[in-house]
Amino acid sequence: MQIEINNLCKSYGSKEVLKNVNLQIDEGMFGLLGPNGAGKTTLMRVLTTLVSKNSGEVKIDGIDIGDKKSIRSIIGYLPQDFSMYPSVSVYEAMDYIALLCEINNKKTRKLIIEELLCKVNLEKNMKTKVKALSGGMRRRLGIAQAMINNPKVLIIDEPTVGLDPEERVRFRNMLRDFSDGKIVILSTHIVEDIESTCENIAVLKSGEIVYTGKVNEIIKDAKGYIWSALVEKEQFSEIKDKYEVISTVTDENRFKVKFISELKPFENAVSIKPNMEDAYMKIIKGV
Repeated sequence: MQIEINNLCKSYGSKEVLKNVNLQIDEGMFGLLGPNGAGKTTLMRVLTTLVSKNSGEVKIDGIDIGDKKSIRSIIGYLPQDFSMYPSVSVYEAMDYIALLCEINNKKTRKLIIEELLCKVNLEKNMKTKVKALSGGMRRRLGIAQAMINNPKVLIIDEPTVGLDPEERVRFRNMLRDFSDGKIVILSTHIVEDIESTCENIAVLKSGEIVYTGKVNEIIKDAKGYIWSALVEKEQFSEIKDKYEVISTVTDENRFKVKFISELKPFENAVSIKPNMEDAYMKIIKGV
């Protein structure tokens, strides 16, 4: 099971959204990181055949992306703006999606739906109208519908939007279990979701792949670039002007600042061990 993307380009009018994207995605959890507007959603929509590419080649499990029916039969998708008919119940929404996926046996549909709603903690809301669900509950319903045909490839765009911390952990564990023998792609700008679940990642910036590799490698590449210092207000202003600041914490009248620099910037700056977010910021800022 593999996704192969070669020289993929996509434009909307004169705006290039994806520029010669080359990527290979193997079985397991794969993270696609990038700031808003980087082209992540467009890439997901190309993979799910919802938008057509301008040029390049994309194959999923050896099937060319042009064979839409075959591709859609092996893909589950949760878009960022997922919505469902507001006046139907949670169970009716799932039943409708199951029928669209050609799960025609009523007993089989019932078993699948009940199991999935249990996994996403909606088993007590089967009769609840979709319009009565909270934002987080709607997101969980979206996750369940994306998994209903047991897809070989599961693509989820901004998966944890609207979920509380407990739901996010539950969701990540569920996806990790589901990814055995399959491909699960998480497209997000939330670094923690990627760090907690994915071994391999790609970073997309302005429509181009600027990094691809393993999570531990991206962190290793940032070693020696992340610095911390406790500074006075005047020095803090200078640091903001000169370096890429990652975080700032006020400590009485001083600032504890974490920032990116290729070389030791000044005497009281201390080199610190980078985390995934630090490494991501280093790549996005082009340091």
